[in-house]
Amino acid sequence: MIKVTNLRKRFGDLVVLDGIDFEVKDGEVLSIIGPSGSGKSTLIRCLNFLERPDAGVIEIGGVRVDAEKCTGKEIRQLRLQTAMVFQNYNLFRNKTALQNVTEALLVVKKMPKKEAEELGLELLRQVGLEDKRDNYPATLSGGQQQRVSIARALALRPHAILLDEPTSSLDPELVSEVLQTIKKIAEMDTTMIIVTHEMDFARDVSDHVIFMADGNIVEQGPPSEVLDNPRKDRTKQFLRTFHANRKR
Repeated sequence: MIKVTNLRKRFGDLVVLDGIDFEVKDGEVLSIIGPSGSGKSTLIRCLNFLERPDAGVIEIGGVRVDAEKCTGKEIRQLRLQTAMVFQNYNLFRNKTALQNVTEALLVVKKMPKKEAEELGLELLRQVGLEDKRDNYPATLSGGQQQRVSIARALALRPHAILLDEPTSSLDPELVSEVLQTIKKIAEMDTTMIIVTHEMDFARDVSDHVIFMADGNIVEQGPPSEVLDNPRKDRTKQFLRTFHANRKR
C-alpha cells in the first residue's frame, strides 16, 4: 500500500530526515510520535511532495516516485493517491462547509454538482456535521472546522489520508470530538498516517507506531510494544517525559 525507502531531507546543514524506511499495509493506521523537531511533520509532508525530499523512493497506491529523478507528472500522480489534513484546517473561508467538501469533487473529478453535493452531505454526516452544511468556517468551532477538513479529505476517496498533528491547534475540550471522528474513520479500514502527540489515542487507534528522534526512526512496531514496552532508551526517555508533563 505505502512503502518508503531511504527517504532523506535536509535544510542547509540541518539533516531533518536521515534515511527513513517503513511500510503501511492497506487499511492500517500508522501513528508517528516523537519530540518536537524530530522530523515528523517534514516526513508526512514529504510523502505528497509538499516538501520535496532530497532522496528516497515513495510508493503509494501503485505509484512509485524516486525523489532524485522524478517528473512533475509523477509527482502529480503521487499527490492524487493521498489527501492531507493540516494542523490549521486550511478551509476556504468564503465557502460553506458543504462547498469546502465538494470543491475538489467539482474541480478535480468534474463530478456533476448534484452528485457532488449528495456525496458531500454523506461525508458531513459521517463526521457529525450535516446540520452545519451551510455554515462558513468563521461560524464553526475549531473542532468542527477540523471535522470538515477530514470530510474534505475523504471526498476524493484517496488511497491514504495523511494527518499532520490534527488536534494541535485545538482547545483541549475540542480535541476529543476530532479524535473520535478519526477513530470512527479508522474503523472503516481507511489507511491513515497520523503525526500526533496524543499517546493514548495512538495506542487505541494504531496498528503500527513509529517513534522518531533527530531525523531517524528509533523504534517501530505495534503500540503494545513501542508505547507500553519500548526497547530503546531514547523511546523510554521520551515516554517518561511525556507522562511526567501530563501529570503536572
